[in-house]
Formats: sequence, C-alpha cells, structure tokens
Amino acid sequence: MVLKESKNIKYFIVIIFLVFNSFSATNTTDAIYKDVPVKTKKIDEPLFSKFPLSATQNVSNKLDSVFNRLNKRHGFHGSVLVAKNGKLIFNNEYGYADFKTKTKLNNKSTFQLASVSKQFTATAILILYEQGLISLNDPVTEYFPNFPYKNITIKHLLNHTSGLPKYFWLAEHKWENELPPVNSEMIEMMADYNLPLFFRPGTRFDYSNTGYFVLASLVEKVSRMDYGVFLDKNIFNPLNMKNSFVYRFEKDSINENQLKGYRLHRRRRYAVISGTVNDAIVGDKNVYSTAEDLLIWVNALNSCKIISDTSLYEMYTKGKTKYNRNVPYGFGFRIKNENSEKIIYHNGKWNGFSTSIKQYTDSDLVIVILEHSNYKYMNYLSAKVKTIVDQNFDETIL
Repeated sequence: MVLKESKNIKYFIVIIFLVFNSFSATNTTDAIYKDVPVKTKKIDEPLFSKFPLSATQNVSNKLDSVFNRLNKRHGFHGSVLVAKNGKLIFNNEYGYADFKTKTKLNNKSTFQLASVSKQFTATAILILYEQGLISLNDPVTEYFPNFPYKNITIKHLLNHTSGLPKYFWLAEHKWENELPPVNSEMIEMMADYNLPLFFRPGTRFDYSNTGYFVLASLVEKVSRMDYGVFLDKNIFNPLNMKNSFVYRFEKDSINENQLKGYRLHRRRRYAVISGTVNDAIVGDKNVYSTAEDLLIWVNALNSCKIISDTSLYEMYTKGKTKYNRNVPYGFGFRIKNENSEKIIYHNGKWNGFSTSIKQYTDSDLVIVILEHSNYKYMNYLSAKVKTIVDQNFDETIL
C-alpha cells in the first residue's frame, strides 16, 4: 500500500514538472529557442574602416555634385555608399526621410531592401546546411508534407529553377481575412489551391519570389524560430548590424528610423504607398537595413565570418538547369559579366523602395544605393558611381 502511494506521488510530481516546463516554453522566447544552435559568434572588431580624406576628397566632391543634382532635378531621396577593398570611400544621404515634416535622411534611416533581402534568406539556408540540419538536395516535401509540388528541392528554390507559381496572385485573389497572411498561412494556401507549375522543376530559370518565401518558411520550420529572430540571432546581432531587422506589415511594431515608401503624386508632391496583402510575407523581401550595415554584411560574408568559403563559392557561382545550362543566379545573388569583370549583385523594387548592392570583383568595389521615392534608374546610377570612382580615386597617396 505504501509502495503504491509512493509511485502515485512520483507520477504526480513528474506531471507537474512537465506541465510547468510546457507553460514556460510557450511563454518565454529564450525557452523556445535555447536549444537551437547559433552559427555566428559575436564579432567585436569593426568590420570596416575608412580611407583617409586625402584619397577620397575628389571622389566625394564629384559624387556629391551628381547626387545633389539628382535630388533637386529628378527626385532622388536616398543613401549612397562606396567601398573598395572593404574600406569606406564614400557614404552620404540626400533628400527627405519624411516628405510631410521635411525630416532629412540620415545614416540610421532604414530602407526596405525589397529583393535585396533574398541574400539573407539564402545565407540562413546555408547556415542550416552547415549545421547539418538540411541538405540542399532535400525535397521541400520533406519539411512540408502537404506541399503539392513533389520534385522541388531546396537548391531549385535557391537559384530560381523551381517553376513555382506566383504567391502574389494567390494572396490577391484568394485570401479573405482582414489581416495579410504570414508565411505559414501562405504555405497552407499553396497546398489548398495547388496552382499549376510554370515548368518542370530544374528545366528552366524563372525569377521567383515564391521560391524565396518558401525558403524563409523552411528556415522557420527547421530552426523553430521566426525568420526575423533567426536573422537577429545568426546575422544581425553577431555582426553588430544595429539598424537591420525584419518587418511584417500589420504584424510587427514600426521601428525607429524605419522609412515609408513614396511615389510622386502630382506637382512634385509625394504620397505614401500603403502596405498590401503581400506585405506580411518574408524571405523574398521585408528586410530593412542601412547602407553602412550592408557594408558590414558584405565584408563579413566575404571574409567567411558567417558561412564557409565553400558555401560562399557556391553562393557566388551561377546555377545550372538539369540540362547543364547556366542560369544568371547563384544563391541570393544575380551574377553577370560586364566588360570582362564579374559582378555579383542584386536590385530590389517594392512599394516605393528601389535598392541596389553591387560587387565588382576585379576592382574589389562595392556600391550600395538605397532609395524610397520610386526612383527607377538604379543600374545607371551604379555605373555612374563606378566611373567616377575609377577616374577620381587616388590610390597612389595611400
């Protein structure tokens, strides 16, 4: 009789312990994520320095003249940064952060990166890959059993050879709730509606926002973290990118210095572009950052502080179709050759924001341009900046 009562007491204690721990895990962020590995250790040293003024003054004068003119005549309102060999040559802002209050942009003004966000999603996938939690050849159905497309792999998603239909159309035509869908809800919608593929996976290249939202959803599923939390823990916080974050429209709080996107309305008046039903989906867009943070990011990426040199090489290498044809995309970056120089880059455009980050590999030049008033000519601007730097930066006096 005493033995039976003792066993009952033990069972009762175990049940209380499990209930208590279950309650704690659902109410404490650290309890949820404490057993999930973090890839990147805190980096204390600064990840970029500046060239002396004597080497950059002529470049700065020329670039200031160009962008002040673009601001006054053509409505450029944004941030411009140039670095060579990882060191800062030029960084300045032009125009307004808020057109109503006439508040000026500053180096903490955070821009919606639009499709430039995709490189962070690709890196998150490679972090999980290096932790042994996924394989790039895994089918998506291994993680989402109800995903209706059976032969699509993670690598297909990374280099846009999946053939997936556009989730934008699905959200705009089939979503019926008041608040916009998040990633998990859109994954369910894709399973429910099973729209036809554009082509058989692996056979062609077709740039796909859908593929990168699915990749971010996979990051959330495997890591058991919100996509934004994963980037905070593995990239932004370790690299001291203090002005970088993920934002989901109508789901997250507005951050300090977070910019709105604008469009030219009439008579040089600018109107705010409001959010849409697609704006709570992350992975293909919705990372916010500054030009300085993006230089920290590129320097850390290229020095293999985030992923290995093997993963970085694959990220910066053109993908292939199943027929061995090259596609102009690695993992999160477009890749092209211009005047015999390899350029690793990405542009973005969304809700008034126009963004560009370009690495000219032979000259070890990085150009970041971020804008939030619907400016269209980002490729022209990057080429203009490169020409000015090539003609005016004086390396002989260093």
